[in-house]
Amino acid sequence: MSDPTDWVLTLSCPDRPGIVAAVAGLIAEHGGNITESQQFGDPETGQFFMRVQVSAAASYDEMSGALATLTPRFAMDWSLDVAGRPVRTLVMVSTAAHCLNDLAFRQRSEGLPVDLVAVVSNHETLRPLAEFYGIGFHHVPVTAETKAAAEARLRELVEELDVELVVLARYMQVLSDDFCSRLPGRIINIHHSFLPSFKGARPYQQAHTRGVKLIGATAHYVTAALDEGPIIEQDVERVDHNRTVADLVRLGQDVERRALARAVRWHAEHRVLLDGPKTVVFR
Repeated sequence: MSDPTDWVLTLSCPDRPGIVAAVAGLIAEHGGNITESQQFGDPETGQFFMRVQVSAAASYDEMSGALATLTPRFAMDWSLDVAGRPVRTLVMVSTAAHCLNDLAFRQRSEGLPVDLVAVVSNHETLRPLAEFYGIGFHHVPVTAETKAAAEARLRELVEELDVELVVLARYMQVLSDDFCSRLPGRIINIHHSFLPSFKGARPYQQAHTRGVKLIGATAHYVTAALDEGPIIEQDVERVDHNRTVADLVRLGQDVERRALARAVRWHAEHRVLLDGPKTVVFR
């Protein structure tokens, strides 16, 4: 008998009686032991969400074949993966290093379950940082005239490298609706979010001028609506009148790092499920 494998199963379907019993019974029939289970029924949308970790000697084909029998019965969408498997991730950057450096460091030293297969940038600035971590660097310049060609190259890299997740780690270019639609729920962005919000150039200077008391960051999935995709994680830092613009920038970068790292980890651990324009996050 083969050694058991740790599987992670996520699912969503219209809420109704019997879902948990059916899933648990199927797992038991295949010799599986549930080691972690979380569930949520959204009373507003009527959708049910579940994340289960299972230790079982059954193969992927055996488990997925069994789960397929539940699909028509419950109109269920489900996903099955090996728990802890590193997710093949492409990171996009411009010139700010803090988020890329943080993700690469956490992957190397803290077991962040991602495999950083490439860094793509519209500048050469961060090539030395990518090379320090042994990550392939691809310079893809973007101008109004070359934007279509740049995205075509990006699509090629996604296919060639079998990319499962794209992370916009302070990438200061807008992706097209077409590109975003090709990777629904597979592109994560991080951006500053102030209360109130300041857009455009020099947001920290604007925030300082207005005397903000909180600065923050939002990590979210990318959709055609710029900076309005389903939110995965947010973080804030309290500030006061003593803080300079440089202080706000430094603190803002730290908040961005924290929020993005948590969002990437939860996505890679299959803890984030889409619920229309929002998310369910099983932490």
